[in-house]
Amino acid sequence: MITIGKTGTASRTVTEKLTAKYVGSGSLEVFATPMMIALMEAAACECIVSELTDGSTSVGTQINVAHVAASPLGADIIATATVTAVDGRKVSFNVTAHDGVCEIGNGTHERFIVDIDKFMKKLEQR
Repeated sequence: MITIGKTGTASRTVTEKLTAKYVGSGSLEVFATPMMIALMEAAACECIVSELTDGSTSVGTQINVAHVAASPLGADIIATATVTAVDGRKVSFNVTAHDGVCEIGNGTHERFIVDIDKFMKKLEQR
């Protein structure tokens, strides 16, 4: 059972391949916004993975975040996801990211729990 307040984390060290310049989301060698978002989603996945039944997974359906501070090469980024609501198969989270100096991002995220086989069959029918 997924409970309100449950948290998960994910971390990465900023390398060249995680920069805005490398991924094409800007021209600077700073932690890229798309990589921060991916780390926030990873934290949400980590948060609920132990509660999923065999044959199920979660898929991200919505994210609304602000990237409020830049992080340099070598910074250690930690993203945290906290469950704020569970409505059937929909799980809502508050998400944050911190680089050891300050909060660099925050927002909300939603994931849906899906049956893997049904999800993939539906995709194949498109």
